[in-house]
Amino acid sequence: MRSDAATFWRNTASVLSGTVVAQAIPLVGTLIMARLYAPAHFGTFAAWLAIVTVLAVALTGRFESSLAVVDDGEARETAFFVTLATVGLFGMAAMLIVAVLAAAAPALLGMPPLLMATLVPAAIAYALSQSWESYAAAEGSYRWLSILRIVQAALVLAIQVGTGIAHPSAEALACAFTLGVGLTLLVSSRVFPARLPPAGTRWAELRAFWREQRSFPMFALPADTINTFSAQLPVLIVASRFGADYAGYLAMTIRLLGAPVTLLGRSVLDVFKRYASVSFREKGHCREEYLQTLRTLALGALAFCIGMLLFGKTAFVLLLGSKWAMAGEMAIWLLPLFSLRFVASPLSYTFYIVGKQHFDLIWQIVLLAMTVATLNMAASADMALKTYAYGYSLLYLAYLYLSYRCSLGVKQKKSMV
Repeated sequence: MRSDAATFWRNTASVLSGTVVAQAIPLVGTLIMARLYAPAHFGTFAAWLAIVTVLAVALTGRFESSLAVVDDGEARETAFFVTLATVGLFGMAAMLIVAVLAAAAPALLGMPPLLMATLVPAAIAYALSQSWESYAAAEGSYRWLSILRIVQAALVLAIQVGTGIAHPSAEALACAFTLGVGLTLLVSSRVFPARLPPAGTRWAELRAFWREQRSFPMFALPADTINTFSAQLPVLIVASRFGADYAGYLAMTIRLLGAPVTLLGRSVLDVFKRYASVSFREKGHCREEYLQTLRTLALGALAFCIGMLLFGKTAFVLLLGSKWAMAGEMAIWLLPLFSLRFVASPLSYTFYIVGKQHFDLIWQIVLLAMTVATLNMAASADMALKTYAYGYSLLYLAYLYLSYRCSLGVKQKKSMV
């Protein structure tokens, strides 16, 4: 077990080293862009990006989550092909729907024409990017996974800074994001080329895989779509209720506060889902992998909280300028939420491993209801965000309990008989 644990954290460190650079690039870029773009620009762009992010999750059918679950070799190649094909098919349908809405009721989407035009292409590019990263992680190609993330972060940043100098606007941020992710796909497709099934069998294999892995679109897709929508909803609601400036402060807070949370959490997830999946297939449970990951993440969350409480507000003003002081205040309000997200998010993959996606779906529905209620009922923005953070934190505690019970696997089932 010690050898397995050492290998687990060695691979995590490999992914983390690349993720540090990949996260440092947009963080440094954010400090530059805070001087180039106004809070209102960030607010409008964040609302657009929220829709793109939710749509990207829906376009995959969540089949990219199956890549680490299926067996190595031909089974994974088929799963990867189906994931890419699903994004393409759903993407074409989404483009048709948005085109009809733009022609029939342009005010319904409530965004400038250029943002509307880039909405679906950006979502398709982002969905494909996430699919290629999931494939790299499932294959254990952690070095290339890190490289792809660094390339994407660098491209998006370089283009956003360049357009910010020439023409700072929400449209510039959106176009830069779309172009940067799209260029990264060229690299991904060269490193991990998709191997297509024989021409006469593709549609049959597509349908067969959809039937076999139907639990992902049935449970994981709505659950993760709701989760992503719930995560993006605060910016959308704050923008509609309290204005683009306030939404910009919140978007900046989420961007900076979420970076260190994502830094280790995402790296741990990339390795955890492979090791836990193998353990579950071989032993019927992944309790040891779950607990060793939980302990490390909990220590990281504690250190993160202490650092933010001591230096958070001051750091926001020093790094971003006095016009962003409100973002530092929001960071303290949202600290419990991000600390628990740091621990719970990587471990939530346990639901996929044991085939209990419906647990995740129920939790996500409750989360969505809580998010809508807390952000709309409070009269002021500060009370709305504080109530939202506390409610989210309580739900994360329940999430951790459920995912741990699932990690017991066969043992859990026996104890419940």
